[in-house]
Amino acid sequence: MVIEYKGEQNGIPTKFTIKIIGNNISKTSSNYQIDLLVGDKQLPTFRTFIHKSLSNCLKEIYLFRKHNGIKFDASSEKVAPKVTLYNSILYNYHKKTLFMA
Repeated sequence: MVIEYKGEQNGIPTKFTIKIIGNNISKTSSNYQIDLLVGDKQLPTFRTFIHKSLSNCLKEIYLFRKHNGIKFDASSEKVAPKVTLYNSILYNYHKKTLFMA
């Protein structure tokens, strides 16, 4: 799943890309990896490489954004067209985490 946002980092306008890779290890659990890119450059956001939930991935991005002066424009969201319905619903449910106050 790939989501793009326009925004700014320390007052400089830029594009942000979030890549979420879901891996089903068993029928009862999922694991997720995230990449956060500013322009074409990947940022080292990870405390851990694998998360047990999508919610934890988005919380990590939120904390990284807050610490590094990154702001996303929620209205500029673009989701890549090849997204499964399950991932889309799950992301939409948890994306409020990205924009916490």
